[in-house]
Amino acid sequence: MPVTAYRHIETNSKGVACIDGTRTKVRDIAMDHIAYGWNAEQIHRQHPHLSLAQIHSALAYYYDHKAQVDKEIEDGHREVEQLRREFAESPAAAKLRAAKAARQHRQ
Repeated sequence: MPVTAYRHIETNSKGVACIDGTRTKVRDIAMDHIAYGWNAEQIHRQHPHLSLAQIHSALAYYYDHKAQVDKEIEDGHREVEQLRREFAESPAAAKLRAAKAARQHRQ
């Protein structure tokens, strides 16, 4: 199968597809499209530093590599959940929660 190059898309040193000249990952654009149902123009309003051509290229890349990008998104969600479990509550958050409870108890 021939390899297709995507104008405006490059792969970083970790193998993650990004929009060239930016730090914006294709998966970030895909997540905006998936989570909010935004089309390219709506994504452009949220990311005015990107051209419509860059956004369309990112969406084309996403649909051509959907399984891979969806896996990156899912892996990111899993990593966030793991970090939340490991660092469930910081000492500062616990202190604030206790102070709030004490304040409510006095009222």
